Amino acid sequence: MSEWFNNQKNPSSNFRQWLQERIDKGNPRRKVTVEEAKRLAKLETIADKLKRGENGQNRQLQTWLSEDEYAQIEAEWQEQLELREELKEKPSEVKRYEEKLKQATFNYNRAEGYSSKGKHSTAKKFYNNSESLCEDALEILQEILHSDSSLRVWFDRDISF
Repeated sequence: MSEWFNNQKNPSSNFRQWLQERIDKGNPRRKVTVEEAKRLAKLETIADKLKRGENGQNRQLQTWLSEDEYAQIEAEWQEQLELREELKEKPSEVKRYEEKLKQATFNYNRAEGYSSKGKHSTAKKFYNNSESLCEDALEILQEILHSDSSLRVWFDRDISF
């Protein structure tokens, strides 16, 4: 009862301090050793360097990571290389889609050029041709997405709308 009464007299800053002390007593935190702090600092430096797109050295990683951690990074890197090799050559359906889209964009840009020069009848022909090619490209895209789910990887990776 007296503890409660004493806390009532103290300002709120003392209450916060008292609350923090109670939390610390109930949940003691492990102290980080000097060696662990150094390791953490080095790993954060390496991570920052990699996030900036700079190259990292394997020997640095080997020095500051455990054997298991380094082995995990090696395994993930091999997976990444295999995935890149797998996705190196585009499937023919994807090439066909991209070609239609390229033709549509080309015709649209020509139509814009003719329109800016006042040649509206010629521009209209190119606009119509561009629209037709876009519809063809959309049909090809729908075929791809409905036929083979493995091709979706290409569109998730390469195409942004």
